[in-house]
Amino acid sequence: MKLPFLKSSKTTEAEVSEKIFGVEINHDLIAQLVKIYIENSHPGTKAQKNRSAVRGGGKKPWRQKGTGRARAGTSRSPIWRGGGVVFPSSTKSAKPKKLNKKMYKSAMRSIFSSLAKENRVYLSDQINIENPKTKDFVEFLKKNELEEGLFIVDEISNNLDLASRNLPNVNVTNLNTLNPINLLKFNSIVIVENCLNLIEEKLS
Repeated sequence: MKLPFLKSSKTTEAEVSEKIFGVEINHDLIAQLVKIYIENSHPGTKAQKNRSAVRGGGKKPWRQKGTGRARAGTSRSPIWRGGGVVFPSSTKSAKPKKLNKKMYKSAMRSIFSSLAKENRVYLSDQINIENPKTKDFVEFLKKNELEEGLFIVDEISNNLDLASRNLPNVNVTNLNTLNPINLLKFNSIVIVENCLNLIEEKLS
């Protein structure tokens, strides 16, 4: 199958591997990969406090009898404002969930094939940004009629990083940091031509 190049490129289209961009889409496997990735990305460092962990409350608020009010032994009871939580959630297990390599590669192939089928994947011969300025990258986007996108490059140059990182609708990544969430998040996926063979090697 063939994928189109960006307008700024010298080539119009190129042949790509059917094994990566033309496989049968497994939606269940994609969902499983995304779920595991999201769960593993949570730091798991936040936990609620029970009544014994909340600071304060050592003094009895008022005497046991004679006030006409209900008995109270501490101001850190769960029914009091500022008190502990009855059933606090604990931090997650430090052991991350895993998807074996065969399933991971199959899920990523399904994602790339789904994107290609929806005409969301473009190729680029190279992304050259001469100056580390955001306006230069904005001009590159306008030239190619793109409003946002995920750009997959073989190497992130300093100029490209500085010119793109202030744009909230743009993400520049390489194969080492590529993740399924970003692939599905952006409407346009731009792959530098040099990365095609690397993607095929990684996911074969």
